[in-house]
Amino acid sequence: MELLNYAFMQRALLAAVLVGVTAPAIGTYLVQRRQAVMGDGIGHVAMTGVALGFLLNTSPVWMATLVAVVGAVGMELIRSRGKTSGDIALAMLFYGGLAGGVMIINLAPGGSTANLTSYLFGSITTVSAEDVTAVVILAAFVIAVTLGLRRQLFAICQDEEFARVTGLPVRFLNLLIAVTAAVTVTVAMRIVGLLLVSAMMVIPVAAAQRVTRGFTATLTTAMVIGVLVSLSGTVATYYIDAPSGGTIVLLAIGVFMVMTGVSAPLARRRARAARAAEQICTRDDVKV
Repeated sequence: MELLNYAFMQRALLAAVLVGVTAPAIGTYLVQRRQAVMGDGIGHVAMTGVALGFLLNTSPVWMATLVAVVGAVGMELIRSRGKTSGDIALAMLFYGGLAGGVMIINLAPGGSTANLTSYLFGSITTVSAEDVTAVVILAAFVIAVTLGLRRQLFAICQDEEFARVTGLPVRFLNLLIAVTAAVTVTVAMRIVGLLLVSAMMVIPVAAAQRVTRGFTATLTTAMVIGVLVSLSGTVATYYIDAPSGGTIVLLAIGVFMVMTGVSAPLARRRARAARAAEQICTRDDVKV
């Protein structure tokens, strides 16, 4: 393929694969916990980190990771307290991060809000070799946590009280989920963008849930969908010169719609099978 002759496309495709794997991996747990919008909030906070990277003349990816992790820990602490004012505190954190990023970028030498565009919506042409190195390291952490600790994380997503009774370190695992979500945001921001990364955490999972039963099947299917739409969107971006983030997310929505259409006959088939099994059990009981 012609596009593989270009170094920037090789980097973009590698980053797209890692985004496709990591975003749905942590997104499966967030959806299970009904925290689907957490990625969006972290993306707002990470903007401040990107702007600080420009201001301090250091890597925006690593600075965004640091700020996003701090913000995610703060979100989890607010959530765990469960107070009525928690929603207001989270809203202030989200929009404060967004506003702070815009203000700080204007303080950077030669900075302007235009410099944030590729981080907000993704851009395949701006993925550097240094970005790929950072993304590979961060993605390895996300995969190690989401797959290596899947039983423990699933337990606390299902029932925190039961997990606590069984001796699991619930507070630590909750914080680990928040930190992993923050790291995933910075993994995805160069391809999908900070404002759209939450969609890649949620939509592939929602699509997978239409046709799967069971946590492991949903996790695996969501990751496959994530990789397919990320690669397809990145390739399409090369040919049609469109924003990579928007292209990938629209493809994910398309897959969700197809899965929704497929799930209807599957649901009817399962319902008929369940009724047939119930009738057989009823006949057996009558015979006894």
